[in-house]
Amino acid sequence: MFIRTERLLLRPGWVEDAPALASAIGDEAILTKLAQVPSPYRVTDALWFLTQPHKLPLMPLLIFERTHGVPRLIGGTGLHNQDGEAEIGYWLARDAWGQGYATEAGRAVINMARHSLRLRRLVSGHFIDNTASGRVLTKLGFRATGQIVPRESKARGTTALC
Repeated sequence: MFIRTERLLLRPGWVEDAPALASAIGDEAILTKLAQVPSPYRVTDALWFLTQPHKLPLMPLLIFERTHGVPRLIGGTGLHNQDGEAEIGYWLARDAWGQGYATEAGRAVINMARHSLRLRRLVSGHFIDNTASGRVLTKLGFRATGQIVPRESKARGTTALC
């Protein structure tokens, strides 16, 4: 599935994307805000991720900034199964922070979930030390439940509150 927004292209990842993916996500400031991504993140990790089968309709998508030339990989988003519910997740490379890309990509994924996939409910969450992600979720219409739970963070090597 491909999604175009005003500034972005969201699409499934390909093996050829492995070096750009490893470079974009390999920042410790990004890795420690994610649950399932190891640190350090190498090209071999990207290759493994990109070659895994995904159970449709829940699938990861890479986020590319649309340019006048070749689109530039700046992040990832998508839907995955979290305790039997469709959960939206996202990350951006550090040089893409603060430009509204996470909100733009999130809106596109939510629209796809509602209109194409006919999902009635989406959930999401963020580590409590990632307040920027919390602001994105608020912009996307998510409401805080007040529930704080521990969640594994592979990059941190422990659980963190979410």
